[in-house]
Amino acid sequence: MENREAAQGQPRKRNIDRRGFLKIGGGLAAAGAGVYLLPGCGGGSNNTSGEKETIRIVSSLPRTGSARGQTNTIVNGIQMAIEDYNGEIGNFKIDYVDWDDATAAAGKWDGPTEKANAQKAIADPDVMAYIGPYNSNAAKISMPELNEAGLVQISPAVTWPGLTKKIKGVAPDEPEKYRPAKRVTFCRVCTTDDLQGPLAADFAKDELKVKKVYILDDKELYGEGLAKLFRQQCDQIGIQVLGQEGIDTAAIEFGGLMTKIKGLGPDLIYFGGTTQTKGGQLAKDMVKAGLTCPMLAPDGCYEQAFIDSAGAENLNNRAYVTIVGLDPSQLTGKGADFVKRYKEKYKNDPEAFAVYGYECAKVVLEAIKKVNKKDREEIMKAVLATKDFTAGAVGGAGGWGFDANGDTTLRQVTVSRVEGGKFVPKKTVTK
Repeated sequence: MENREAAQGQPRKRNIDRRGFLKIGGGLAAAGAGVYLLPGCGGGSNNTSGEKETIRIVSSLPRTGSARGQTNTIVNGIQMAIEDYNGEIGNFKIDYVDWDDATAAAGKWDGPTEKANAQKAIADPDVMAYIGPYNSNAAKISMPELNEAGLVQISPAVTWPGLTKKIKGVAPDEPEKYRPAKRVTFCRVCTTDDLQGPLAADFAKDELKVKKVYILDDKELYGEGLAKLFRQQCDQIGIQVLGQEGIDTAAIEFGGLMTKIKGLGPDLIYFGGTTQTKGGQLAKDMVKAGLTCPMLAPDGCYEQAFIDSAGAENLNNRAYVTIVGLDPSQLTGKGADFVKRYKEKYKNDPEAFAVYGYECAKVVLEAIKKVNKKDREEIMKAVLATKDFTAGAVGGAGGWGFDANGDTTLRQVTVSRVEGGKFVPKKTVTK
């Protein structure tokens, strides 16, 4: 994990040679701190020398803290997509800026920073698309800002369904409160938790033969929401819920909690949360307290950082994690080609959401190609109109598209088990 952190809210500069970016005209040109310059790219929309105008794409992701390993690969995926076009589409050069929505103090995403990123994007007339955020709670903050401004937003990773549609018994003012302009401007390339939560419960009963479960969550929109959806399905299929509670994510350890849970004799502990909200520490303390049952967690823990924080020895063959989509090892066709190219370029394996960073950028770039105008409204319409999309790395020969809510029509969930310090897919369900 790299440790070159950017100042809060500011774009970060990149080592251009390391990222494979090329020299332009024998020298390096910069449009401003943190702008990725691809072949033929400049910075700014003035066209005094007959050069192509600039269209800028920005991303807002937690680049500080333990999520950085995951978001590094998302950013790499975005870069690879832009490189597919040699940094130029039609009449325009493509610049990419990587913004951090996390702070060192929090160690994860930060609300004011996410809001500031959205406002910066809106104020920059060259920005035509906003990729992100990574966290569902962060999306609650940037979505209304970008919606009012009419700037398209596409996320590779946020999965809370209430951001885009009504969920029975949860937040009756969703999703309307995220759409002050009364139109859809947000979309995502990943499946939502109304599939992930229930399918996790089905897996627990059918594959793990669970009869009794204890549910924990991190009290955040994503984690608490998933825990509720998981519990609803448990109630429907006959899994007894021994208890449910939100944890204090500021706590250093959870030994007392695990000792209490051990006394109840659960067959499984389900955690609705992320690595950043103590998923790894919970797993570690389970083992320390003598709990022998497995742990099941959602895609917020589907990253190497989760395994590293818990210790592989505490997870091997007893920790299961779901992901909205496929593990990189399961990708075929263009997806497998993406994984191969990624490994060749970056000399390591992509994390699970790298392909979705690539997919987000491909959707935006194809929309720009179709419109061939520097027009936020037209580009947004083209993005949201995506159907039968096969230009990216997911979806196979049949492709995928966005529905009326901005959600992907590709609905898949994979359950993997940690084996030998790695995620090994065990079951994939497509609906």
